Amino acid sequence: MVPGMTRTPLLVGIGLLLSGCAGSGAGLDANGQPLTSGSGGAGPLTADFASIQSHVFTPICSVCHVGGGAPQGLRLDATNSYSLLVGVPSTEVPSILRVKPGDPNNSYIIQKLEGHAAVGARMPFGGPYLSADVISTIAQWITNGAPATAAAAVPAAASVARADFRVVAMVPAAGDHLDQPPSQIVVSFNQEIDVNRVDAQSLRVQRVASGANDGARPDLLAPDRARVNDVPIALGVIATNPRVLLVTPREPMVQGHYRVVIRQGLGVGLSDIMGQPLEHVAATEESDELVGEFDVEAAP
Repeated sequence: MVPGMTRTPLLVGIGLLLSGCAGSGAGLDANGQPLTSGSGGAGPLTADFASIQSHVFTPICSVCHVGGGAPQGLRLDATNSYSLLVGVPSTEVPSILRVKPGDPNNSYIIQKLEGHAAVGARMPFGGPYLSADVISTIAQWITNGAPATAAAAVPAAASVARADFRVVAMVPAAGDHLDQPPSQIVVSFNQEIDVNRVDAQSLRVQRVASGANDGARPDLLAPDRARVNDVPIALGVIATNPRVLLVTPREPMVQGHYRVVIRQGLGVGLSDIMGQPLEHVAATEESDELVGEFDVEAAP
């Protein structure tokens, strides 16, 4: 492991919806309505994120959009779906956001659910499809501004001042083995990011250099920085979802072992809007916090 680098615990896992898997329509009845039995949703479907997650995304979409093989990198479990949907460009049509708050007609998720997206098949793939009423409920949530609810909600300012600033999820997730290079990496935090602290050194994506140990876990390698190459990236905080940092590689990520690190220390690296750095990092010592690591493998 590179000296000064520590590990941040990362929540892993995820879910289906915006492109290609041989779906069976599990979770829907013949009319395209979510099944009550076993769906995990309590009460009727309503136009709020928690209800949509429990009635639609979790029981229906996670059939295919799950783990490292999730189509287009879109995982729709409760941990990751909000961060991967709201304000995030679609990988199939990057000019269109998956969810554009206030504008369901120009939200890719609605286009895919209704079957008139410019790319790919209607979702859920192969049907049965969501009913017009269910799609209308999701569209209403978007019209309302696509607010987060429950666990996805942004803490109140008074709570932010006392809470630790931490990573809650990353996609690709720690330990993923991908057969295609990701077009973007999404890092989600529990609090809003200070956009003034986002720069070329605040977060880096690194690849273990080619050689005898290429592809080995970084903590099994000799502490030699020459074995590590930085990947050119662009960083951006999503305005409509300011707890999310979108990392876009500027060139394809070739086969190999990758890790995502955040620069830490007093007055350097990422912080929340209250100026707090990531938890478990000494405030007087600069270091690199290992957020997660994954592998890009050759397609079969």
